[in-house]
Amino acid sequence: MNLEQQISSLVQAAVKALYNVDAADNQIQLQKTRPEFEGNITLVVFPFVKLARKAPAQVAAEIGEELVKSDIISKYNAVQGFLNLVIDDAFWIQQLAAINAEAQYGQQPDRHQLMMVEYSSPNTNKPLHLGHVRNNLLGYSIAKIQEANGWKVVKTNIVNDRGIHICKSMLAWLKYGNGETPESSGKKGDHLIGDYYVRFDVEYKKQIAELVAQGMDEETAKREAPLMLEAQEMLRKWEANDPEVRALWAKMNEWVYAGFDETYKRMGVSFDKIYYESNTYLEGKSEVEKGLASGAFYRREDGSVWADLTKDGLDEKLLLRSDGTSVYMTQDIGTAKLRFQDYPIDKMVYVVGNEQEYHFKVLSILLDRLGFPFGKELVHFSYGMVELPNGKMKSREGTVVDADDLMDKMVSDAREISKDKVNTLQGITEDEANEIARKVGLGALKYFILKVDPRKNMLFNPAESIDFNGNTGPFIQYTYARIQSVLRKAEDNKTSVPSKKECGEVSLDSKELALIQRLCDYPSAVQAAGDEFSPAIICNYAYALACDFNSFYHDLSILNEPDEQKKALRLLLSANVAKVLQSAMALLGIEMPERM
Repeated sequence: MNLEQQISSLVQAAVKALYNVDAADNQIQLQKTRPEFEGNITLVVFPFVKLARKAPAQVAAEIGEELVKSDIISKYNAVQGFLNLVIDDAFWIQQLAAINAEAQYGQQPDRHQLMMVEYSSPNTNKPLHLGHVRNNLLGYSIAKIQEANGWKVVKTNIVNDRGIHICKSMLAWLKYGNGETPESSGKKGDHLIGDYYVRFDVEYKKQIAELVAQGMDEETAKREAPLMLEAQEMLRKWEANDPEVRALWAKMNEWVYAGFDETYKRMGVSFDKIYYESNTYLEGKSEVEKGLASGAFYRREDGSVWADLTKDGLDEKLLLRSDGTSVYMTQDIGTAKLRFQDYPIDKMVYVVGNEQEYHFKVLSILLDRLGFPFGKELVHFSYGMVELPNGKMKSREGTVVDADDLMDKMVSDAREISKDKVNTLQGITEDEANEIARKVGLGALKYFILKVDPRKNMLFNPAESIDFNGNTGPFIQYTYARIQSVLRKAEDNKTSVPSKKECGEVSLDSKELALIQRLCDYPSAVQAAGDEFSPAIICNYAYALACDFNSFYHDLSILNEPDEQKKALRLLLSANVAKVLQSAMALLGIEMPERM
């Protein structure tokens, strides 16, 4: 039972004793005491004034007198209809001891329900870029947060390994690659294939320009350019299981998967189950054919299949092209069907950018129309785009921030900054210094991206993210490392982190009290982040806790405190701040260095 629940029970007992009335839960309104008044929690008394038939100030005073009889409330002050309650120091020390005793503090009880979280969804025609970084970090963090909220979570990925965009890279490699491989070029496989996707676009634009120069209008030229016609023919051969096309596709995809795996591992994200569109699109086509037979969909004269969604306030949606090839929507129908066959999913969450909001509205309607009971329950976690100072990224033009290059830069910057802190890193090996730089660089990247409200677009600024001051990952990591340094020194002095009993009955300084109260808020922050699907809530909490600790550390001595009980309390408090900071940052996928 948390503090508010305990106070609510005390208030109900007080109202019953004073006025012989059973107070309903919704009548008990608690809020944090305003800073200009003494107190920790304030009770709004007005709901009881009519019951008591007395003035608000008198009712507040009467309830206050009852509450101070408990072991929790030490004193009170009444301001009109507001009763400001001061919580006894002994209660807060007991709360700290309870936090210390709980290894998985902040973890909510098991819900016995399963949530599937889909994120990443890369195309096998290009490497992961900055947009994928935000997607992966959000998806992984949401999964960790939901696990902390008691869900069993299956992290899943759907790889877009088929379609016209894949054929573009394949065709360009056939025409211009001269047999180049990741081994012969020294490039990661996903980077190599991405280069040929860009090459296709370059050559395609040349052909369009030539056709326009010959008098053809631009739209016709885009359709009739030889490269595009060849790519479309390759897609038809792929769907017809042409052995040569399939063999090339399999070989190039393997190159890409090896590159993806390397990037995912470095980024610190993982998946429990990976689906491939090449395996799901036929399931989708089968469902579309069933929908066509049942009258849920219709076929146009050119042979294409459509869904009429005008009665749902939308438009008409293409499901199969006139040549019989499928579209993304068809594939997603098949993937959803397979997932619900594979797992007893209670909630399906798609972590996909906000430019796909229409797509998921349509998917939900189509699945419902096809008779799948889970259709209406799908959740599209719609997040904002990552923007650069010079505008949006375009993969086919090669104007993206590559995920691997970005991580290299962040770690390199962290390494450079650590050189300015030689004194704090004396005695460590080069490998240890590199490991610290890795944790700090990637921590800076992850925190900078996750601290922004996920539903908002964000402007990426690497220099700002690596700052050791302000609301950044390195600032929180440095706070954790500072605490570890204190604890190591305590151990060197044969002073161990105490239990609550060794702290005795001490009075709390305002900075100590603020820290304990902040620690008590952690489970609520975890729950709110789960309810709102927002890692930013965890970021804000971790930053506030780090700020509170640094204020405490600046104003109060820990190891040099002459009062042994006070020293014991502050060591216990410091150890639990470190524990909670590490727990919170783990929900963001951020590792904490022991030294910085």
